[in-house]
Order: sequence, then structure tokens, then C-alpha cells
Amino acid sequence: MQQNRLSSNPDTAKTDSTAALDSLPSFNNPSGVAIDASGNIYVADYGNNLIRKIAPGGMVTTFAGSGNAGYIDGRGTLASFTQPTGITIDASGNLFIADAGDNLIRKISPTGTVTTIAGSDTTGSANGIGTASSFFDPLAIAVDAHDNIYVADAGNNLIRLIAQGGQVSTFAGTLNTGTSTNLSPFSNPSGVAVDGAGDIFVANYLNSTIMKINSSGVVSTYAGMDTLKGSNNGPAALATFYYPNSVAADAAGNVYVSDGVNNLIRKIATDGTVSTLAGSGFAGAADSTGTSASFNYPAGLAVDAAGNVYVADSNNNLIRKITPAGVVTTVAGSGLQGAINGTAVARKNHKLLVKKASKPTPNIFYKPGKG
Repeated sequence: MQQNRLSSNPDTAKTDSTAALDSLPSFNNPSGVAIDASGNIYVADYGNNLIRKIAPGGMVTTFAGSGNAGYIDGRGTLASFTQPTGITIDASGNLFIADAGDNLIRKISPTGTVTTIAGSDTTGSANGIGTASSFFDPLAIAVDAHDNIYVADAGNNLIRLIAQGGQVSTFAGTLNTGTSTNLSPFSNPSGVAVDGAGDIFVANYLNSTIMKINSSGVVSTYAGMDTLKGSNNGPAALATFYYPNSVAADAAGNVYVSDGVNNLIRKIATDGTVSTLAGSGFAGAADSTGTSASFNYPAGLAVDAAGNVYVADSNNNLIRKITPAGVVTTVAGSGLQGAINGTAVARKNHKLLVKKASKPTPNIFYKPGKG
């Protein structure tokens, strides 16, 4: 995993809620988003090692993290993360973080207190209770209505389950020890979501497919073809994706996909029809409708109760919103890499939205497997 770095340290002088109202907030390769019932948006700000909060009025603050890489538990900015990638929220307002660089699963209470609920500081695939378990590059996380937590354990090619008591088990997939012929159906799973019926959907990154796991743990291909990459729409079995990295489900059971290399947000309807919700397919940061809008390696997704889709537009360092009608707007971010908090009362210089610092294209969703 390659982390993009600023030419200097992130601007931590403005990582508090006292930032000037007219300062344009900034992110550094945001990779995950979650939204609560009050409309607050939480962002896994991968490159800054921070968890950010966007209030309904647009104010961006640092919710947790010091900005320094590490795995320190504590409250707010006293805690630390390393490349937090996935984020989700439960009905009580607790956030859960796939802290990929630390191989840990972290919890943040509504008051901002960070604790480690599973994983150790070593790479592995051990099941057990809490810190007796281990993960290998956990990239995504989702929680169901019963507070069960599902983790896309990318390096192990597994989907792991964390039960309410903290017991970690393997929910789906087969660990490849290098000698088994029973290979896992997953290849670097990087996104996971749960729908209202309790079915699990997985962005199967390297196979360019979307997988489905029913409540009994049976795995099937939901959409895409693992022998072909592309951007074809149509029936699920004939549709194609190109390294999809994140998934989300709405209340009606539609599944949304961040189709990373294609720079598209795709929709899989309940009848299995795949369509393009937004994106031209060309890298850009244009706010518009449907295929007139553009993204640059879109990553994490979240859906609110009204059916709006929120996107961590990673290479643009922006947080975007897509309405059910496909209208794309920018919620937060200047487009520049940074860790500045604040909100733009008026964007006096629109060019800030599209101007980006020179940087290599990140590939935060792939890490070679063991062996």
C-alpha cells in the first residue's frame, strides 16, 4: 500500500473546531464515509490518519486522531490511527473503523473516545476475542441491525465477523495457506455492505465482481464477470466492472458500487440490472448530473435515509453527494491535499475545486498477499 504524502507535514494547526468559517477545508485521499441520522458525515481521511466530521451546515472538524501514525486509544485528537480506510456507524452513533495500517478494528463513541475492539499489532488471521484475534489489511467494515460487524479482511481474502461479545470468526472465504486447492472466492475484498434483509455484499476488487453472502454464509456472484473487466451495463451476469473498491446498500435494497478505475458510481437495482448512476468515465471533478459529472478514483460510499449517495472522491480529495436523480455536488473539500478544517461560506475562487497538488495515483486497495 502506497500512501501519498504532502511535501510537508499536514496542517495540524487547523485540526480543531475553531477554524475560520471561510477557510476551505481539505482532505488527503479520503477513503471511507459514513452518515448518521442527524446528517453528520464522517470521513476516514486515509492520508492524514484522521477521522473527520462534516456537520450538516458544512463545517469540517477533526473528530478523532492526532494526524500521527499509530494505534493509541484515547479521546479525540489524543488517539491515533494509521491509514484508516473503512468506516461505518451503528444505530447508537458509534463509529467503527477499519484501521488498515494497524491491522486493527477501532471504535469511536459518540463523544469521540477511541478504543480497540479487535486485532493485534501483528498481521494474521487468528480468530478469538478482541485483541486475541488478528487481521491482515482490513479495508472495509459494515454493521448490521443486530450490531454484528463485518470486515473485509483484504490481505487474508476473508470476510470476518465480530459478534457483540467481541468474538471474531471467519464468516466467509477460505484462507489460502499456499497448499490448499480450495481457493477463497474473494480476491482482495475491499468493500462490504449489509442490506435490510441481512445479506452481505462485497466489492471483490481483484476479480472485478460484486459478491453476495446470504445469512447462511453461502457466497455467490451478484454482478460482474471475473474473466472480464470493463464498464458494461445491463443484466448483472453480463455487466462488467474494473477494480470495484466499495459498496453500499439503500433501504430499498439497491446496491451502489464505487467502480474505481472506471471513475464511475454504478447502481445494481433489486432486479439485478446494472446502470451508471453518475460519472463520465474520465477523471475529473465536475459537478453535474449523471454522466456529465466526473470523479477521480471514487472510493468509500454511504447512503442516507433519503437515498442520497455520498462518495469519498479519493484522488480529488473531495466529498461528493449524488441525489437519487443523479445530481452530483461537492459537499466538502478544496481539491488540495491537506488537513485544514472549516467551511466555505462562499467559494470565491471556483478554481480551487479542481486544482490539485501533483501526486502519484494511489492504490490503497491492494496489498500483495502472504507468501
